[in-house]
Amino acid sequence: MSFSLDDAGLVHPNGHRALQDVSLAARDGDRLAVIGPSGAGKTTLLRVLGAALRPGEGTVQLLGEAPWRLAAPALRKLRSRIGTVHQSPPIAPRLRVVTAVLSGRLGQWTTMRALGSLLRPSDLEGAHEVLSRLSLEDRLFDRCDRLSGGQLQRVGIARVLYQRPALLLADEPVSALDPTLADATLQQLVAQSEATGATFVASLHAVDLALRWFPRIVGMRSGQVVFDEPVGNVTEPMLAALYASEGGLPMQAPGLPLDIAPRTFAAVSANSVERPDCL
Repeated sequence: MSFSLDDAGLVHPNGHRALQDVSLAARDGDRLAVIGPSGAGKTTLLRVLGAALRPGEGTVQLLGEAPWRLAAPALRKLRSRIGTVHQSPPIAPRLRVVTAVLSGRLGQWTTMRALGSLLRPSDLEGAHEVLSRLSLEDRLFDRCDRLSGGQLQRVGIARVLYQRPALLLADEPVSALDPTLADATLQQLVAQSEATGATFVASLHAVDLALRWFPRIVGMRSGQVVFDEPVGNVTEPMLAALYASEGGLPMQAPGLPLDIAPRTFAAVSANSVERPDCL
């Protein structure tokens, strides 16, 4: 089992209840998209799965460990096996792109290698490879404060690809990208999950992207799981009810008929079908 939550609940210090009675589990290699209106608890859920937030209720198991029973060194080791793509990557502006990418393995390297890589990047070839998958190889030595928002978001993704985590989490990973780039970037994250056997959980604003790239859809509203279904079981009435408070479904490409998404997903996710080249 990659992770399991059992009746997890969390109340923020300001009194806002972010999660309530959330039970969710995934096996190694599973891919889940978490969707729902703003304030549904999607980001909080991912932070719990990343061992960044401790729920006040229920139990959590991550990669075979109970994180909040671990000593500090063991908890750091567990976190090094979990990779998170943030909507706004926490990358120092003056950092070079190559250094930002290589920092994905700081938790796996010795202190000596980590410090040395700050002065002289220790794996230029590895950083170049993951950046090339996102069409950023020409920005290898640029400073991060010279990148656009979309480029910086892709650098954050490259860092997690380089990390090769066992549990890959992504919080609105393509929010700053245009539809074509968003689709191709999600393709790379899915390919990483397939190649390494990593469990992949992403919160997505665009429902059409969730239906296209993920075989399992988790709908959340008001901190609770409303449904957890295979993509083929997700219907337009279910989605309409989930987003009723927002007056319509958020789409990456407005006007795309939702009923083609499961067929598109089946076509692009089958191992026997060749995917288009990234970007």
